[in-house]
Amino acid sequence: MSAGHTHALPKGQNQKYLLIAFLLTSTFLIAEVIGGFITGSLALLSDAAHMLTDASALAIALVAIQIGKRPADKRRTFGYLRFEILAAAFNAILLFLVAMYILYEAYQRFRSPMEIESTGMLIIASLGLIINLISMRLLSAGKDSSLNVKGAYLEVWSDMLGSVGVIAGALIIRYTGWTWVDSVIAVGIGFWVLPRTWVLLRESINVLLEGVPEGMDLEKLQKSVLEIPSVQSVHDLHVWSISSGKVSLTMHVVSDDSENLHPVLIATIQSLLAEQFEIHHTTIQIEKQPCEQAAVEHSFGPSS
Repeated sequence: MSAGHTHALPKGQNQKYLLIAFLLTSTFLIAEVIGGFITGSLALLSDAAHMLTDASALAIALVAIQIGKRPADKRRTFGYLRFEILAAAFNAILLFLVAMYILYEAYQRFRSPMEIESTGMLIIASLGLIINLISMRLLSAGKDSSLNVKGAYLEVWSDMLGSVGVIAGALIIRYTGWTWVDSVIAVGIGFWVLPRTWVLLRESINVLLEGVPEGMDLEKLQKSVLEIPSVQSVHDLHVWSISSGKVSLTMHVVSDDSENLHPVLIATIQSLLAEQFEIHHTTIQIEKQPCEQAAVEHSFGPSS
């Protein structure tokens, strides 16, 4: 038995906002790259590198949504929803590589400092900050309902912090002449990005491994089902997600109810799962006795 329900932002709305953010980011990227070379600022170039990953992440997210719209077929009964998670994992890896590149370039600059044009650096970084803030505003509504959008949002968010750092660096260099500040800020940007990259990659891998969704308390769920009067035990319990917000559950329930009452028990369990745990896609099997082999080999743990 299953029921369909969702609180996620409509995919079409996500796609619209992703497209606008992609166009804004891509347009400004060219100006920032040129400005980085003209001013000689590594911090500005690192921000431009982030802009490049932003544009790539947004493009990948758009493609993922488009592919995810494809219907299920005989070979892929869940459709292409999992592609969204692959895109999120790719974005995380891309962010990691960019952060490492920035750290390497900063090391090179510490060894061989360069002259930096702080005025141009300040103007370009300020324009970049405005673009980032607009993009963040567009993506914020969908980031909690989609790992794909969350990956793109984190890209833009980290770049926004980079822009703030570049602005601060430009002001410091302008009034003190300390050009080494540029490399320090570039390093700071790199270290700021890495932990958030790990979080996104960890969440993506958990979905790909069909792990229990983040925030889901499996023991509490099992205990809640056992509190239903006619339920004697629960086994072969599995909870996973195909994509963001697409949580599925299967379980075997042992009950002493007569067979004609099984539909009522299933409806009761489904209602509990939907109301307390936001799980709406379920397959529940009622048994008179537990299937011991399935319980031992495939279950989260038989319980009574």
